[in-house]
Amino acid sequence: MEILDGKKIAAEVKEEVRAKIEHLGEGARPGLTIVQVGEDPASTVYIKSKVKMSAYCGIESNHVHLPADISEADLLQTLEQLGQDPDVHGILLQLPIPKHIDQDRAIMTIKPEKDVDGFHPVSMGLLAAGKPRFVPCTPLGIRELLVRHGIEVPGKHLAVIGRSIVVGKPLSLLMMLKGDAANATVTVCHSRTKDIPAITRTADIVVAAMGRPQFLTADMVKDGAVVVDVGINRVDDPSAKKGYRLVGDVDFDAVAEKASFMTPVPGGVGPMTVAMLMANTLTAYSLQVVASNAAR
Repeated sequence: MEILDGKKIAAEVKEEVRAKIEHLGEGARPGLTIVQVGEDPASTVYIKSKVKMSAYCGIESNHVHLPADISEADLLQTLEQLGQDPDVHGILLQLPIPKHIDQDRAIMTIKPEKDVDGFHPVSMGLLAAGKPRFVPCTPLGIRELLVRHGIEVPGKHLAVIGRSIVVGKPLSLLMMLKGDAANATVTVCHSRTKDIPAITRTADIVVAAMGRPQFLTADMVKDGAVVVDVGINRVDDPSAKKGYRLVGDVDFDAVAEKASFMTPVPGGVGPMTVAMLMANTLTAYSLQVVASNAAR
């Protein structure tokens, strides 16, 4: 079994983005604003990682940290103002946000040209139409992992467990696109799917993204399958220093006996998500600034 090394591929993507930004010339600096609402600990960790990678790549990042009790109207106003700021090329609303705010309404307030998370209905619609502009970062990272490890996707059966807007839905659309890095036959499994194991056992590539610790077991995959684990879950472990350990949605040790390729947790999909955010931010800058300059 070979590891799908997210850290290694993310480093390659990071260097490519940095080189492209340097090639743009002096004064060219894409701007990314990350909006956080509240004090979710995991969000704070993720944002630190994004800010650090932004600085390395040459992206000017700005962290707007808003109180948890902010009104929906005030958050929407903040997002609208960022949409009008010419120095902000990418806007990321860090999820989750407090329940008193309509998440869909907040996402729809982000200017589509600056939707580097790829969750806006315009971004999703373009992806569904086969004309992607911003693809959500985790699905985009999964595709890069497969391609850069030389895994053939066209004609293969890909089963994704989970239908979220963050992974399952956009990944299914992305992998059905025409092209050498896609052209897969995709099955989407979810909580109401009958006999998920019967489906995953026929899949050449299985993507586990349902948020249930070690849900995918060895008897659910066929020999030689490629397994991508999107989950990251805390489970109690008295023997661990922190009293818990991180596991994915895949029973790693057992499935590793049958898989040909697997992502580790952590170190698999996670680093790729951040790296693809950098790539999306560069795309946003190019659309807004480079294309505008060329039109003059």
